[in-house]
Amino acid sequence: MAIPLPLSERNLILTGYTGPNQPALSRLVGERLRMPVVNVEALIAERVGLSIDEIRTYYGETRLKSIQSEIVNETALRRNTVIRISAATLMQGDALPRLRQTGPVICMVTTLDAMLQRLHIAMGARYYNPQERAAELSALRREWSVRGLDDVYEVDTTYLVVEAIVERIVTLWQEIAIERR
Repeated sequence: MAIPLPLSERNLILTGYTGPNQPALSRLVGERLRMPVVNVEALIAERVGLSIDEIRTYYGETRLKSIQSEIVNETALRRNTVIRISAATLMQGDALPRLRQTGPVICMVTTLDAMLQRLHIAMGARYYNPQERAAELSALRREWSVRGLDDVYEVDTTYLVVEAIVERIVTLWQEIAIERR
């Protein structure tokens, strides 16, 4: 799929679940590429003043999808930006095709074993609560829904430290930019 935008105006869309440091990874990638960073989930929460789970609880799934759609439409107008978006939001409605028109989608992936280990570390004692662990695994399943789709590039982060993940993403971005000129 050819992206009609000039190289200097393309976005980099980051998705996937690698652990609790996703926003930090996006910021580091943005710094390396000298591009501003937009976190779609943070914008959704900011817009309503509640977390995504709270929006879902208080207003329902339909309202949440409406807000997600508004934010994605606004974000798709940005240029030369690193866009951090959860796969759950990316897979809603026409978000994926809209954002894919503005730049490549890179999904950060990891093995299930590594993900469970990262969840255990991030959740601490809450990991042993079956309901909380099930909720986190459900979120992981939603995040992995984008894997294997056409024109979605994957970066395996299983055995990488943060600096190496950033380097892989930046290198892949540069390779994609060269091949799509």
